[in-house]
Amino acid sequence: MTDSGNNLTDLDVARIVLKRLGLDPSTLVSTTVQDTTVPTFGAYIPTVAAAVSSGARQTYTPYWNRILTHWEHLRLNEPMPSDIKQLAEVVKQNVVVRRNARHGRGAVELFIAALRCIYQHAIDDGLIEEDQNPAAKVAKPPRLPSARYALPAERVAQINHTASTTGNDPELDALILRFHQETAARRGGALALRTPHDIDAEQCLVQLHEKGETARWQPVSPTLMTYLQAHAEQRNAPHGGQLFRYRNGKPLTGRRYDHLWTRLGRHLPWVAVQQVTIHWLRYTTLTWVERNFSYAIARAYAGHFDTNGNVGTTATYVRAGIHEVATALAALTGEPHPLARPDTPGGAPNFDVIDGAAKV
Repeated sequence: MTDSGNNLTDLDVARIVLKRLGLDPSTLVSTTVQDTTVPTFGAYIPTVAAAVSSGARQTYTPYWNRILTHWEHLRLNEPMPSDIKQLAEVVKQNVVVRRNARHGRGAVELFIAALRCIYQHAIDDGLIEEDQNPAAKVAKPPRLPSARYALPAERVAQINHTASTTGNDPELDALILRFHQETAARRGGALALRTPHDIDAEQCLVQLHEKGETARWQPVSPTLMTYLQAHAEQRNAPHGGQLFRYRNGKPLTGRRYDHLWTRLGRHLPWVAVQQVTIHWLRYTTLTWVERNFSYAIARAYAGHFDTNGNVGTTATYVRAGIHEVATALAALTGEPHPLARPDTPGGAPNFDVIDGAAKV
């Protein structure tokens, strides 16, 4: 379109109209199509929560709720790294203070992990680009060294004796302790144990389902296998149901562990002071295996997998198998195991898993 008198082009006319309206031409391109299609945190977090595992959902939900409190109506591409740092400080200041707290470092780490989980799903769904992830630009606080250490034999014996002589169900507590001392399983591994699917009585193996949706067969002593089967039968564990149960037949929950260590702390003050938990027994067993056998066998015993490349390429060629783990267990418990190698080294175990914890 042109004006014969003024020789105005269409572009000139558009500029005149925009000037009369008080608009800058750059504002016409400031809102992209993507801006209107990127969802808000309030709309997208339920999608992410439904897509992750139950363990991740349980871990991240408190931090997703915090994000919803502050950013529910913000779109995913609106917060900047500085906004994330500010909200991280809010999380840190509102952390529940416990005796083993580390000034909120763990809470900030989980908050950033929860936020990265949201953004990674958004990237995978094509809602934002990789370089639009502000959470990737905020570093997690470096982890402090663990305060745990391998417990000496006499202290493990104190734990076993106290658990098997106090409380309203000492047989259950003694069995739990022996299970963790032999298998070095995490708490979730014991709670996820099902009968008969996770029990191989002939080869004295239990299948552990632990974090990261991993599963592995772990050797146990013939004595522990006998106790596990008797426990399931006496407490009426249903076919395919959880193995560990209370006397009334109800399945065990994590609260039993909390009550157990609270009770042990009342009888053994050092347990309460150092905040000892079941994970300390895992640490103790794995330390003994590493000292008496090898690092590779300790990794296999722990159920650690070489998925992050942090242990070097050589680990691929020196990975230990179930026979080496069974051999270490046989030395630890002093009992033969059907999968142990015939040349199992002798020597006394680091702690007595027979006296006390076995008397169930």
